Amino acid sequence: MLFSVVTVVGIFSSPAQAGSYTSYMAGVEAGFESSHWNEDSAATTTTIKFTGCTSGSSAVHVKLAKDINNLPDNYYVDAAFTKCLESSTSTSTGAWDDHGAGSYYFIVNDGGYATVSVKSLTVSW
Repeated sequence: MLFSVVTVVGIFSSPAQAGSYTSYMAGVEAGFESSHWNEDSAATTTTIKFTGCTSGSSAVHVKLAKDINNLPDNYYVDAAFTKCLESSTSTSTGAWDDHGAGSYYFIVNDGGYATVSVKSLTVSW
């Protein structure tokens, strides 16, 4: 009987909605905004990973932002990526938890001055 109950629960459980995209950046200016993605779940963790960074500064600052129609956007804690600057295969990762469903994007070096290139970047949610 326990097996039947577990089976029924498994049949009616819906998987969490998740997604990702991979891209790169070449010589983007400070304040660059990424493309937007939609997170359907309020409990989603967003992970942004940069591999092989070059920049005129000692860190690449990445800020997660939530697009709010007709209102100022919500901004989340900056992540300072330094490891990705060490080599073309070095990776820096930032994670932001439980920020609600909605449309998101990230901003690079907001308020800074240095241009940034990233060999490969992955955004997962």
